[in-house]
Amino acid sequence: MTEHKKTNRLLLAVVEEAGCTYQALAKAVRAVAAEAGVTLRTSPSAVHSWIAGGTPTGQTAAYIAEALTRMVKRKVTPSEIGLGCDGIGEAMTADPLATVADLGRHLVHRRRDFLALTFSTAAVGLPLVYDHQAAAATLSAARNGGRAGAREVAAVRQLTAAFRSTDDRLGGGHGLTTTVSYLTDTVLPMLQAAYPTEAIQRAAYGAAAELATLIGWKLHDLGREGAAQRYYLLAFQLACSSEDAGHAAWLMRALVHQALDLNQPMNTVQLSEAALARSHGKVDRGTQALLLVTAARAYGASGEGRKAARALLAAEDAMLACRDAVPTYAAASGPVEATVASHMGRTLTAVKDYAAAERHYRTALEGRESGAYQRVRGLTLANVAKSVAAQSRHEEAVVLWGQCLDLMDGVASNRNRKELTTVRSAIAVYTGRGIPGAAGLAKRVAKFAAA
Repeated sequence: MTEHKKTNRLLLAVVEEAGCTYQALAKAVRAVAAEAGVTLRTSPSAVHSWIAGGTPTGQTAAYIAEALTRMVKRKVTPSEIGLGCDGIGEAMTADPLATVADLGRHLVHRRRDFLALTFSTAAVGLPLVYDHQAAAATLSAARNGGRAGAREVAAVRQLTAAFRSTDDRLGGGHGLTTTVSYLTDTVLPMLQAAYPTEAIQRAAYGAAAELATLIGWKLHDLGREGAAQRYYLLAFQLACSSEDAGHAAWLMRALVHQALDLNQPMNTVQLSEAALARSHGKVDRGTQALLLVTAARAYGASGEGRKAARALLAAEDAMLACRDAVPTYAAASGPVEATVASHMGRTLTAVKDYAAAERHYRTALEGRESGAYQRVRGLTLANVAKSVAAQSRHEEAVVLWGQCLDLMDGVASNRNRKELTTVRSAIAVYTGRGIPGAAGLAKRVAKFAAA
């Protein structure tokens, strides 16, 4: 019974999948180690020991995983074979491709473990100390013998756009597993292929980063904040491999916005400033405006009102000077003017300038066409309603919240449900005060919450 408990069944399962003998695996492990300049004397008895529950020393677990990767012709990680971190407790490892596989497996097969992760305020600052050279060395050796080119990269971008469009209309809960499986099963092997040029290879990493960002966004929309943060960090690593300074800065922006949405401003000022520094002179004016308004939100949430005001003015100037289309990673947030206006509204809300916030929220609402941005229009309308309510225009707020519910119907989004909590609290007060329409809205909210 004791031996049964110790057996590493995860490793055994992959060895059986590979159909190899212990001797063949031992030879493959020695070969992988030799490529790294390490001499191992791995024997079949060592393989037997690992399967029986023994723990390999040093970097041997990574060599075992790589040997099995080559045998089964798919990415195998130390986590998968029970010889390393479980893929949940460690963020931003030196092997982002292993992270793609680990996170995908945890999400698809062990959803409860992975989705229960909590958001880490300390992890917000990880990009500030990230050593991309270590990851680059790992990635340069991760080739699977396949070939890919511009056509494959274009296909990833097209499918990511389709997944994003569906997400905008139906919420983060729609198609999450499908999106993750596509990244893990299709895009991951593509990243391990050989490319005709370095430029196309960098573009492949950029496309993968956009897909990982979308997954992080979907998880954020569902309120699975720890899991979302892991995918944002992964996307940052992939963006670094694309060697696009603006794209990497954009992922720093995503981490800042998530933290601010959760009222956890620690490290957000430093990270938003680092994003501006990284992208200086390397992005268009529209992207610059979006990065500046992010810094403004961070300053506002951290009590630095003067810096927030200066950043808002700079963001507005950059937006007005915008002439060219923004890159696809920045275009994912929608029209630049609408996105900037929305975050200006949030910054002004943080400093309690509700009239100015309302104006910007309304600009954001007008800048996003109905149908294409159903979820974000619903959330923006909720922000308009809260700004109006803060100015004591209560009857108007009731009408706006009613319109907000119309847009939220049929959208699988935890952020929508959070807004319902705000609505219910306000409407309970309004009903008691006899505000016209409040009682009817209360019934609608109760029905919506029960659905």
